[in-house]
Amino acid sequence: MRILVAEPVADAGVDLLRAHHEVDVRTGLSKEEIVAAIGDYDALVVRSQVQVDADVIGAGSRLVVIGRAGVGVDNVDLDAATRAGIVVVNAPTGNTIAAAEHTLALMYALARRIPAADASLRRGEWKRSQFTGTELRGKTLGIIGLGKIGLAIADRARAMEMAIIGHDPYVTAEQAANHGVEPVELDDLFGRADVITVHVPLNRATRGLIGPVTLEKIKRGALLLNVARGGVLDEGAVAAALADGRLGGAAVDVFETEPPIGSPLLEAPNTVLTPHLGASTAEAQVLVATEVAAQILDVLDGRPASYAVNAPLLTPETAQAVAPYLPLAETLGRFAAQLARSGAGTLTVEIAGDLAAHDATPLTAAALRGLLETVTTERVNLVNAATLARVRGITVVERKTPEAGPYASLLTLSAEAEGRTVRIGGTVVAGESRLVRLDDYWLDMAPSDVMLVTRHRDRPGTMGRIGQLLGDADVNISAMHLARRIPREDAFMILALDDDVPDGVADAIRATDAVIDLWVIRAGTDR
Repeated sequence: MRILVAEPVADAGVDLLRAHHEVDVRTGLSKEEIVAAIGDYDALVVRSQVQVDADVIGAGSRLVVIGRAGVGVDNVDLDAATRAGIVVVNAPTGNTIAAAEHTLALMYALARRIPAADASLRRGEWKRSQFTGTELRGKTLGIIGLGKIGLAIADRARAMEMAIIGHDPYVTAEQAANHGVEPVELDDLFGRADVITVHVPLNRATRGLIGPVTLEKIKRGALLLNVARGGVLDEGAVAAALADGRLGGAAVDVFETEPPIGSPLLEAPNTVLTPHLGASTAEAQVLVATEVAAQILDVLDGRPASYAVNAPLLTPETAQAVAPYLPLAETLGRFAAQLARSGAGTLTVEIAGDLAAHDATPLTAAALRGLLETVTTERVNLVNAATLARVRGITVVERKTPEAGPYASLLTLSAEAEGRTVRIGGTVVAGESRLVRLDDYWLDMAPSDVMLVTRHRDRPGTMGRIGQLLGDADVNISAMHLARRIPREDAFMILALDDDVPDGVADAIRATDAVIDLWVIRAGTDR
């Protein structure tokens, strides 16, 4: 496969990709040049400058995965990528320590006024009294966002003998306490913290989080740090608060527009400003590059990525338990779509037995892939299956039960279409998929790429006549199963075939007196 690296990343990451695939490093391309080239690539690697918008994604007809070598994915249109079935991965752990250490460096620099003192000394001045600083020991540090970076800062601030409070609605009190953090509401944090550091992603809820209203709530003279994302601070409001003394100082590494030409922070007093250096250590660059490269390789090889932004994160235990059932779920989805003969309005996925103890999301996505592939030319995968189902008006229901009868695990799909419900169920035995249910009939056979299914009256000679018609057409039968409940009533016969069934032969079988209905199921991926 071909991979485009559109921004500079550490050689270690590029080398890892090159060991498995063809890699082109083409940095400095304009948007137009990327749009023109991206159709030839299966994967794209960017950092923070290249904007992977809907135009780029739309042109990436082969794209399977987009890797963002860094924490955020602000420069990737996640909605467009999800609709296109493209996995977006990032590297959230590689620069954790670098960002945490840079935050602490800015905190000390701001508290002790180091940059201003350095500049004064270089001008030939010796004005010690003008640079009296503040000790951080005993002060209260307020951390907004207790993710990996926020908690790494908390761990280090404890050694600085600071009291630590934090706000993050997605972190439990127990998790916070394990890192010496007292969880508080946001307004409480603003009113108590001597130093406030922000570590949240940029989204609709966090844009302008530190603005005119919140600045009125912040303890007068507090220090403010942002090594997260530009746009979380309202730069004009922060500059005004610095000018009138409401804020004692601000250290900012990220800006709404980069470079921050014309930003009011450039002229504001008591600031320490750095050019987006949070992840800029030699060690972090290597870790970020290799972390995102490893995930790209996983996705290209069909494995789940550790940090997929727009796909469910699976534990290793779930991935191992679910993996053997994914091909079965996809086969069942294809089977159900062709049995129903029309678009399903509702798909019910029932997971029974041992499998019910695990996350069903991948199984449902695989079933939807099989169901939808018969009616759409769009790529359908774990990323966009649910989205495509919603677009097509399909209601998806998941049910779990620990009871699977004689099976260790049982997967059953029920598709409702035009007032009729079809059911197909299967299990995995010794690593092999087995079909075990068709509507209310029980059976046991391995699926094949082509299967002939008949519903017929159980009369002597019916199976022989069907076999003769197939034999006359040189269609070979590899396996068969007859499912019935009472002799000489309705029965299902499923034939696994080595060859496809010509339309004329299917019509001749359908015309046989005992045959009530017939389906030619093409369940293989190359159907």
